[in-house]
Amino acid sequence: MYDTVVLATDGSQSADRAVTVGLDLARRFDATVHALYVTDASEVDASPAAVRDDLEAALQQHGEDVLAQLTQQTDRSVVTAVREGRPAAEICAYAQEVTADVVVTGTRGRHGEHAFLLGSVAEAVVRRSPVPVLTVRQLDADETSAVTPQEA
Repeated sequence: MYDTVVLATDGSQSADRAVTVGLDLARRFDATVHALYVTDASEVDASPAAVRDDLEAALQQHGEDVLAQLTQQTDRSVVTAVREGRPAAEICAYAQEVTADVVVTGTRGRHGEHAFLLGSVAEAVVRRSPVPVLTVRQLDADETSAVTPQEA
């Protein structure tokens, strides 16, 4: 059913839970895992010109670090990619490029803690994705996860 799973992450707590669920899904279906981190081009463009190159390099490095941590969470082979652009558009384009069967993403990211239902990136991915999207919400402190670390 699922041969290729794309895990979209920004390194946030919400994304961490989505990664755990996505890795479990991939394990259960013996699917190929693609982990994607998108640096938001608007963050770079909005910064002062004097620091743009440094900011772009720092965001790229952060993305690589996030993906390295993700690959350490599993014994599965993980294809990683860091892209720059509009996050939702890049996630959808990547899913199409790798002929993904599903995209797994958190519901709130670094900039969406104020969102009531879905963060703006997650909502845009759900609306525009060429493949099904599994959104995984971050649990509140008093809730327990249905996925245990042994399963992931």
